[in-house]
Amino acid sequence: MQVTELANEGLKRAYQVVVPAGDLATERTKRLDELSRNLRLPGFRPGKVPPKVVASRYGQAVQAEVLEQSVNNATQQVVTDRGLRPAQQPKVELVNFAEGADLEFKVELEILPEVPMPDFAGIAVERLKAEPTDEQLEKALASIAERNRKLEDIAETRGAAKGEIAVCDFVGRLVGEDGQPAAEPFPGGSAQEMPIEVGGEGFIPGFTDQIEGIAPGEERTISVQFPEGYGSAELAGKPAQFTITCKGLKTAVTPPIDDELAKAVGFDTLDALKGTVKDQLQREYDGLSRMKIKRALLDALAEKAEFPVPEGLTETEFGSIWQRVEADLKAGRLDEDDKGKDEDTLKADYRKIAERRIRLGLLLSEIGRTNNITVSAEELGRAMRQEASRYPGQEQAVMEFFRKNPQAADNLRSPIFEEKVIDFMLELAKVTDRSVTPEELTKQDDATA
Repeated sequence: MQVTELANEGLKRAYQVVVPAGDLATERTKRLDELSRNLRLPGFRPGKVPPKVVASRYGQAVQAEVLEQSVNNATQQVVTDRGLRPAQQPKVELVNFAEGADLEFKVELEILPEVPMPDFAGIAVERLKAEPTDEQLEKALASIAERNRKLEDIAETRGAAKGEIAVCDFVGRLVGEDGQPAAEPFPGGSAQEMPIEVGGEGFIPGFTDQIEGIAPGEERTISVQFPEGYGSAELAGKPAQFTITCKGLKTAVTPPIDDELAKAVGFDTLDALKGTVKDQLQREYDGLSRMKIKRALLDALAEKAEFPVPEGLTETEFGSIWQRVEADLKAGRLDEDDKGKDEDTLKADYRKIAERRIRLGLLLSEIGRTNNITVSAEELGRAMRQEASRYPGQEQAVMEFFRKNPQAADNLRSPIFEEKVIDFMLELAKVTDRSVTPEELTKQDDATA
């Protein structure tokens, strides 16, 4: 095999590779011999098919297979012999692959850069710590009580007040350009004995406000406009009319926060419920604290990381980011910081973000590699089981999917590896703990998001 270097600039490499025709012919003959030993054809004994017959029937397919394998093997040899670490799959361009001639092709690739190790001891970050207050615990318990409220009938005959529940039948029809409702209700626009909170949320804007004062036995017609961004394209932005019949009134009664409430949600006592709620709040604060210190650590690393990144990786990451930005542009939900920027400015900003992500990813990967940080089979198995638990009744099918699709399992491996590298760096960095209130923790997170 003959290899000629065509380019060696920055992270880019290019080579011209020539595989002699004799090597290809030898490999082709070898493959045909292997095939003939196991081939069964009518009129011939097993393993006794004449070489000419085998070549006539399967020569073209074997030639294509030999070419493909020769290109793969030669490309891998180029990479291995030169100690290259490709950033992505090398790009191969065939130049000459005519039968009987030398195989010629070009190989282009980008290599991973040399990543200098940062001085972890020189990185200083702050870890914020917060604990649930009694007020927040009571608020969380009140929310649980609210979710477990019960509906009780209102005996007196009167109109529904705001916050009360009107049990209604309703039929919805779209309104045409002539201002008249359609003869047939639109699909999904009808219901019977539906509990509706007067003035509450969850319905089309204006729906629940217009039933205030409705009394049992009363029929009322209301007009509404579906929002432009409504989930159903057939209804989005269109006017509709609903005929509503009130069947009864109810009031929502919130239970007291006591042992009975605790039992209703699966606990023996109120103290047990409080303990679980407090632990859950603490986990949320700890998770937020972890996210913030991780962000601070990555920001510090980004400032210290000065090495080139492969253009191919950056463009792939940018393409993924820009696809989401374009969707946000069309939907009119750009971030406030991005509103008013032209497309070129947005692309430049997000390309910088893509480059930062790739640089940090390469840095974290190199830190893990040089310090022998790995994800054990036990850790990966635990993550797979946790993911499978999100699909009750299908756990075995999910686990089987991971076993058959290693790439899907690698998607679970990556975040575990990243967190282990973060832990490694935090052990070496200068970490200062500071106690803050939950409000400060959340407010600061909003400010730095």
